[in-house]
Amino acid sequence: MRPNLKIIQDDLIAQILTEAKRILSEIGVEVRGPALRQRLLDHGLKQDPQSRRVLFPPDVVDKAIATTPRSFTLYNRSGQPHADLGDDRVHFVPGSSGLKVLDYRTGEARLAKTSDFVEYVRLADGLEHIAYLSTAFSTSDVDPDVADVWRLYLCLTNSLKPLCTGAFTEHGVPRMAEMMQLFRRDRADLAARPMAVFTITATGMFSYSEDSCQNLLDCVERDIPIEVVPVTLMGLVAPVTPVGATVMHVADVLSGLTMAQIVKPGAPVLFGGLPSAFHMKLASSSMAAIEALHMNVGYVNVAKSLGLPTQSYTALSDGKVLDAQAGAETFGGALLAALAGINSVSGPGMLDYLLVFSLEKLVFDNEMCGQALHFVRQFQPLEDLPTVDLVRQLLEEEHMLTNPHTLKYWSDQLHFPGPTIDRFTREDWMAKGQLSLLQRAHHEVKNRLAAYTPVETDSRIDAELRRLIQLGMGVDNTLPRVPRHVGKPPAAKVARRRNRRRAR
Repeated sequence: MRPNLKIIQDDLIAQILTEAKRILSEIGVEVRGPALRQRLLDHGLKQDPQSRRVLFPPDVVDKAIATTPRSFTLYNRSGQPHADLGDDRVHFVPGSSGLKVLDYRTGEARLAKTSDFVEYVRLADGLEHIAYLSTAFSTSDVDPDVADVWRLYLCLTNSLKPLCTGAFTEHGVPRMAEMMQLFRRDRADLAARPMAVFTITATGMFSYSEDSCQNLLDCVERDIPIEVVPVTLMGLVAPVTPVGATVMHVADVLSGLTMAQIVKPGAPVLFGGLPSAFHMKLASSSMAAIEALHMNVGYVNVAKSLGLPTQSYTALSDGKVLDAQAGAETFGGALLAALAGINSVSGPGMLDYLLVFSLEKLVFDNEMCGQALHFVRQFQPLEDLPTVDLVRQLLEEEHMLTNPHTLKYWSDQLHFPGPTIDRFTREDWMAKGQLSLLQRAHHEVKNRLAAYTPVETDSRIDAELRRLIQLGMGVDNTLPRVPRHVGKPPAAKVARRRNRRRAR
């Protein structure tokens, strides 16, 4: 049996779905993108004559749910299957939308540069429990018009892992799709072996912006999987109560899912979300608040009752540094996500309301995600029922260390965290320098960056990638330099420096 978490009874789930469909059919959705709105009207949907909101009849929504795939696979850059999103299979992914990085060298939260993003990709590439990448934060040293494709370029040329990404403008998806297609035979091959999920954000109040509408349309027409992610602010633009907020959240996702299926039945969609609790005293919106975690599990319960694959923002922290608060909020979110069986969990690495990305937190979160994944493994007999023979062996030997059963199973059944987590005795911890969590995470970042193996990219593909990026730039702008080495300098460079010092 796999441990799982369900917090909503079946009859209440049915009521939530009924009410969400009623909102879509009686109140409707503001679809600001003219091309997508026309597709919906051509399909036979009606507009409210006063609000001009598009109305979604329940039978149209039900048909869309029926045609949405129950799972889909992401492939790596080489075209190999990498992540199967469906059922209760859980994948942890770095959080996204950051504007700053927490510099692991200085401790300063500052605007990110290209070198920071390269370090992030190379670090995440080797993290065992981070299933695939995200375009986690923006860099300030590139033309804003190509900031989205620049992040994609840095991911594609520094890692083979698939990724979660998104376009910043209504013109972004076609260029990003063309970039990914360079690693496939043609457009059909990219559709058959997708390497990215694109985020489509519902903007609240049952509305989709021009950018979100066009991005949804472009992704679905190109068979690029999407995740529909409403930002549901409990107490601000949604009820402060969990049931009412969940109804509105489900309505937002179902509208995006339905639009995708109208454009192309069978389009892969993740039932996603980023709920948060509005703090009435501080006027802040916490994604790590216990109410937000509660709602994450709730709407995922609803999605799973429909058999749909899921996404959520959790396993993150509102804290400003890697401390006890960050650890508690991250592990709480990671464990709940694993128990709920969320297929794509966005959040590791994020601090400060999704504004700041931390490499030290990312290596710590990798450990937390590994423990959460270990917890939800199948609870099943492994040659230990009946148990009486093992008891006899224990009493005879007075330990189980060298027992054949232990030798067979210990390496798989025991989870051994990496050096970021302290499992030493106090004496050994003191002998090793009494390192704090932040110090251990700092060393782990440096060691993993030094161990990174570069990903080779065909020079012709690299040149074409850069050409596509430059098409969206101003004439006088140039692309930032991409550092060849991050973390420790390569051994040859160290040797040259040493020889120069000796010569002096």
